[in-house]
Amino acid sequence: MYLGIDLGTSEVKLLLLDGTGRIVGTAGAALTLSSPEPLWSEQAPGDWWRATEAAVARLRAAHPAEFAAVRGIGLSGQMHGAVLLGRDDEVLRPAILWNDGRSHAECAELEAAASRLHDIAGNLAMPGFTAPKL
Repeated sequence: MYLGIDLGTSEVKLLLLDGTGRIVGTAGAALTLSSPEPLWSEQAPGDWWRATEAAVARLRAAHPAEFAAVRGIGLSGQMHGAVLLGRDDEVLRPAILWNDGRSHAECAELEAAASRLHDIAGNLAMPGFTAPKL
């Protein structure tokens, strides 16, 4: 048995597969998106963990024998989210997500200061990437 976990923007989704790739069960838990200002998109990282725990509990309850036989876990998730930690390794603020658009001015500054950014990174500075968020 194999467990797949996808941490998406709107939901944590789980998939339980047998050795042939047959779907044995699925579970999910919704996530809340916060937009406290125009163009902002944030989530509390603790909510990701709680949603994952809830979905795992539902899947385990629905398929206890199969869940006990899990031998591998695959994880995927949203990219370019900035989770800022303090010196105590505690989360300082809600995560700034990949679809947050507040850092347009910072992108322009980065591109002006690093004229070879595109040549080196293969991308222009974009608000969804982590560097402009910092």
